[in-house]
Amino acid sequence: MAGKDDPTLRSDTRLVTSGRSGAFAEAVVNPPVWRASTHLYASCADLRERKADNRDGQFFYGRRGAPTQWALSEALTALEPGAAGTVLYPSGLAALSAALLAVLRSGDVLLVADNAYDPTRSVATGLLKGFGIEHRFFDPLDLEAYEAAFCDRTRAVMLEVPGSLTMEVCDIPALARIAREKGAVSLVDNTWATALGFPALERGCDIAITALTKHVGGHSDVMMGAASAGERWYRRLRLGAQQLGHVVSPDDAALVLRGLRTMSVRLERETASALAIAGWLAEREEVAHVLSPLLPGTPGHALWQRDFNGGCGLFSFVLRGGDDAARCRLVDRLDLFGIGYSWGGFESLALPFDVEPVRSRMAWPKAGWGVEDRHAIRLSIGLEDKDDLIADLERGFAAFNEG
Repeated sequence: MAGKDDPTLRSDTRLVTSGRSGAFAEAVVNPPVWRASTHLYASCADLRERKADNRDGQFFYGRRGAPTQWALSEALTALEPGAAGTVLYPSGLAALSAALLAVLRSGDVLLVADNAYDPTRSVATGLLKGFGIEHRFFDPLDLEAYEAAFCDRTRAVMLEVPGSLTMEVCDIPALARIAREKGAVSLVDNTWATALGFPALERGCDIAITALTKHVGGHSDVMMGAASAGERWYRRLRLGAQQLGHVVSPDDAALVLRGLRTMSVRLERETASALAIAGWLAEREEVAHVLSPLLPGTPGHALWQRDFNGGCGLFSFVLRGGDDAARCRLVDRLDLFGIGYSWGGFESLALPFDVEPVRSRMAWPKAGWGVEDRHAIRLSIGLEDKDDLIADLERGFAAFNEG
C-alpha cells in the first residue's frame, strides 16, 4: 500500500498529504500554529548542536522557523519535482529580490525578460543597480537575440511565464538550456501556473519563484512568497534569506497551507471559466485581441500545450478602438469584477493597464496589430458563475459603447 511519502503519488494527492510528517501528523489533520521567537535547549551541548544543524525541523531560533513554517516548506517542496527545499519570504517580491541577491554579485550582468512583472524590472533597475549589478532586458520570444545578449559577466537570467500583463508564452526549456550552456543561473517567476501547472525545475530552470499571495493562499488575505531549488541553489537561498532576516509569520504560514489543500480544485474551476470567458470575448466586436495561451489559435498556445499541465484564471484582452475614457467606463460599470491589483483569489478582478511604460524590447502594439490596438484590460477570473461574469462584462461593454 502506498504511503503519504510515496514519490509516485500524483499532484492532487500530494496537495492533501504533504507537509504532514511532523510530530502531530498522526494526531491532527492541520499542523498547529506554533508561535515562538525563542527556542529552548536542554543543555549547552544541545544548544551548540542545534546551532550547527541548519535544517528545517531543528529548533534554533524563531527566525529559522518552527513546525508551522516547516510544514508549508515541506509541502511546497513535494509539489516541485527536482527541488531539494523551499525558502519562504514575506511576499512574492521579497522572494524575487532575495533570490536574485543570492545568485548575483557586484560586476555581474543579469538578463531580464522584457515581459517580466514590473516590480521585477524595478528591482533590476533600482536595487540591483545600486549593488553594481548590470541589467539587460531581452525579448524572450527571440532566441537568437537572447543568446547574443550573453557576455562573460552574465551570471543569471530572470524569466516569467507567461509574460506579465501580455501573457506571451516563451520556450522556457530552450531559454534555460542556453543559460546553462553559458554558465548562467535561470530563475523563473512561476506564479501564474504554480508548480502544479508548470514544473519549472523539470523544464530546466534552476530556481522557481512563486508569489504564494496568489493561487496558493487563494483567499486574498495573506502575503507570502517562496523559492524552490535543487540542492546547490537551495542552500544559497536559505543562507541568503537568513542573512537578510526574512521570516514569515506562523499564522500566515497556516493560512497559506490551508489554501494549498484546495488549490487544485480552485485552479480547475477558474481555468474552465477563464477559457469560456476568453472565447466569448474573442467574438465581441469591441475586442481586438484576447491574450490567453489557453485559447486555441492564440500565440503561445502550442507551447502552453507542450510544456504546461494546467492554467489559471488570469488573462488579458485588448479593446478595438476607443480611448482610455471608454476603457474606464467599461471597468467602472462592472459590479462582480472588483478593481484591484493582485489576482488568484476566489473573487474576480479587472485592471486596466498600459504596456508602453513597462517594455524596453518588445513592441506594443504588437506586429500586425492596428495602431489603435493598445488599450488593454487584465481579468482575474474567480469562483463566481461564469455566466454571471459574462453578463457583468456585457454591461461593461454597453458602457464602453455609450461614447
